[in-house]
Amino acid sequence: MGATILQAVFSGLALGSIYALVALGFNITHSTTRTFNFGQGEFLVGGAFIGVTAVVLLAGKGFGASLQPAEVTLARYGGGLLATMALMGLLGVLLYFTAVRPFIGQSGLAWVMSTIGFGIIIQNTALAIWGPAPLVLPSPLGNAVIRIGGAGILPQEILVLCASVAIMVALDLVMQKTRLGKAVRAVAHSGSAATLMGINVTAIVVLAFVVSSSLAGLAGLLVAPITTASVFMGLTLALKAFSAAILGGLSSPRGCMLGGFVLGLIEALVGLWHAELREISIFVLIIVVLVVKPEGLLGRRIAEKV
Repeated sequence: MGATILQAVFSGLALGSIYALVALGFNITHSTTRTFNFGQGEFLVGGAFIGVTAVVLLAGKGFGASLQPAEVTLARYGGGLLATMALMGLLGVLLYFTAVRPFIGQSGLAWVMSTIGFGIIIQNTALAIWGPAPLVLPSPLGNAVIRIGGAGILPQEILVLCASVAIMVALDLVMQKTRLGKAVRAVAHSGSAATLMGINVTAIVVLAFVVSSSLAGLAGLLVAPITTASVFMGLTLALKAFSAAILGGLSSPRGCMLGGFVLGLIEALVGLWHAELREISIFVLIIVVLVVKPEGLLGRRIAEKV
């Protein structure tokens, strides 16, 4: 029983790190523009498909060809990750200028529909290019199960966890220790005040969408060897990542990370008892948090003066 729980913990941490990465993307755009990319799940899909295709091309094979495990090396997988983050970052710039910026400062929620529509465009473009069948990407670390304390864990799950934690720690250090991070925090606090201080607010906001979109694409390619790359996988992952951001606190990057890991662990551990209760337990928890502590576990309550 102990080994089973330990295995669920390992799987939950790996899955939670994916939620945390995408949740961090929600935090970045919300902090700088008070908007969300509700097509974030489709960005995850786009990143997975672009990354798999990049690995295929780096292996010297034609578009749409299948990959053998020996053909997926760490170098090719790393090249696929870089290509994914670069292309998804460019897509994030396009998202901002076409679907978000025209509606900033306007009343209503037009940006909600525009980001949803942008995501639908990405999903259907992927469907037209790659078709409905999922793409299989072997792990660059192989599929030999590693035994730790009697529990089995896949090398890809370790890679997902380590890569995600490393990226989140690096982003946290940038935000806390660098001039760029201070500029981002200044824009998040007050765009008008940041402008008076000489900060290029537009550049910071565009950077926020680049980072957010790149994180979604990175998460898609990291999880692809575990779940396969499917055109329809984005909605569920994005919804749970958004729930993780609410749980941890949308105003807190560290809270979003914590929320992702907590949700991953709850989903894995509840799944040991009753698999059909995993989603129920997650959203019951979110409702409780919204009622008891609506700002999230690490979020800050903002008092508005009238």
